[in-house]
Amino acid sequence: MEDQRSHRSGGGPPWVHGAPPRWLTGAPEQSAARLPWPSTILIGAVVMIGSTIAARGQMDERAPLDLFARLLLFLAVAVLLLRHRHPVVAVFGSSAAAMIYLVAGYPYGPVFLAVAVGCFSAVVAGHRRAAWSAVGMVWLGHVLVAHWLYRWLPPSDDHPAAWGQELGIAAWVVAIIAAAEFVRVRREQWADRRAEREAAEQRRADEERLRMARELHDVLAHSISVINVQSSMGLALLDSDPEQARAALTTIKAASKEALGEVRQVLDTLRTPGDAPRAPAPGLDRLPELVEQAASTGLTVTVQTEGVRPPVPPGADLAAFRIVQEALTNVVRHSGSRTAQVRIAYGPGRIRLRIDDEGPATGGDAGGSGNGLAGMRERAAVLGGTIEAGPRADGGFRVRAELPLPSGSSGTAAHRESGTASHQEETP
Repeated sequence: MEDQRSHRSGGGPPWVHGAPPRWLTGAPEQSAARLPWPSTILIGAVVMIGSTIAARGQMDERAPLDLFARLLLFLAVAVLLLRHRHPVVAVFGSSAAAMIYLVAGYPYGPVFLAVAVGCFSAVVAGHRRAAWSAVGMVWLGHVLVAHWLYRWLPPSDDHPAAWGQELGIAAWVVAIIAAAEFVRVRREQWADRRAEREAAEQRRADEERLRMARELHDVLAHSISVINVQSSMGLALLDSDPEQARAALTTIKAASKEALGEVRQVLDTLRTPGDAPRAPAPGLDRLPELVEQAASTGLTVTVQTEGVRPPVPPGADLAAFRIVQEALTNVVRHSGSRTAQVRIAYGPGRIRLRIDDEGPATGGDAGGSGNGLAGMRERAAVLGGTIEAGPRADGGFRVRAELPLPSGSSGTAAHRESGTASHQEETP
């Protein structure tokens, strides 16, 4: 979106910003939607006026322009109206009219312009063989008329043309075809680049949709799991222990409020792409809140931190937080264990996460299934990290993640030995 806005706001012609001119890349389906009246009328005016002037200079050598000559000139130009919809018809029609015009002995002149425009349009449209055949037909016909058939064709006192003239006409034909081929190649290159840009934009849009789907899944899955556990507890204790039921409702209110805030943040980025988020994305600094929410469901979470926390990019910080959040959500939803251990180790250039529960699984799949584990793997893969998740030998479940950090970020185990960076927290 930002790139598109910069292109629109920049001055100068469009191809300065990477877009080719319309005459070079106009899509056939767009240009064929209407007939090219203005350009065809201009070509017709040039052909008619130019032929009249040429006839005055060739009065002693060629037949004078009459009604039939004007009709041939008109047909050679009029058929160019079809050059976008039917380029083959246009180039052969213009070439045939020009051939008859030359055979009748009329003056040389801008009639060749109509043939050139028809050939150019056919080559650019991809009908190269038809364009070469039509122009070759005109050139070969001119050779026959100028050096052999002139004896039997008007004017009666005509004489053979110089062979040097044929070289000039051949050079003209080659120049027209070369120019058309150049435009055709450039047009194909621009079309390929446009397709690549569209594919890249589609990939970016798909990645953005996938990112928002992961965010919404992680936010809603965790919050709804907490709400589900607390609502079940509240219903069970509503009559026997109203105070505990009230505490469960309070937890539901807090969890739903937090979920609404995070969902609103995700949707705001969708509505106003490019704007800065109104609130910072969550990171590992919010891990105590996550542990507290897990504790409200009856889950005891032990957190152990090793190494010194280096500067962590927001993307890696968010991914680490979501991985821990999803792993704890799976423990709440799918494990019979009421304890979980979270270990965060900051090492040279990377963060290592390990989340364990004692099990056993209460659902069909230990540790969750479907979008949760897939989302964790996608988050790690985006950063170039890895995820391992699966049952432990003792019946529990373990999630192990490793996320790379920029080369300037590092942790050190020396602090852990001295006791300054090692931290262990247990929330009952």
